Amino acid sequence: MMKTAMSVRRKKQYVPDLQRFGALCEANYGRLQRLRRLAKQHNDIAEFELQDSDRYFGRVRIEQIQESRFTETLLLEQVHNAGRWLNNPQLTVRVYHDALVAEVISCRRYRRIEAINNYPNQFMHHPDEKAQVNAFLADWLGFCLRFGHVPAENIAWPVVD
Repeated sequence: MMKTAMSVRRKKQYVPDLQRFGALCEANYGRLQRLRRLAKQHNDIAEFELQDSDRYFGRVRIEQIQESRFTETLLLEQVHNAGRWLNNPQLTVRVYHDALVAEVISCRRYRRIEAINNYPNQFMHHPDEKAQVNAFLADWLGFCLRFGHVPAENIAWPVVD
């Protein structure tokens, strides 16, 4: 029996672009550090509002849940979203201060995001799910930098004599 070209064709395996992924994580580190400097900080939690003129998008909370010498783990979540039909983002991000990178290690419903997923799989994750979630983090942090602010009543103004 002769095999046709269709039956011999094998599915190409996903190979992550490590250079692109590294650049994305470096950019996310910079965005995250800028946001944390702008946010109101109390203890291990930084918060700010998302608003554009009269449209309120909610509050973002960045909570430090673990810290070591060169790394920290943060929980980033948006709460009080005005849109009822949207799920509020909730990501766990590992920040490597020695390497100056930040990467998503888990997402709302999933404990751990694999670097590469076989496809199809039980949860129907894409082969490049980790890259996609980190790209989402980049977009979300960019949105936060554009529309985030600390309300004037929450700013600790210096006392001038």
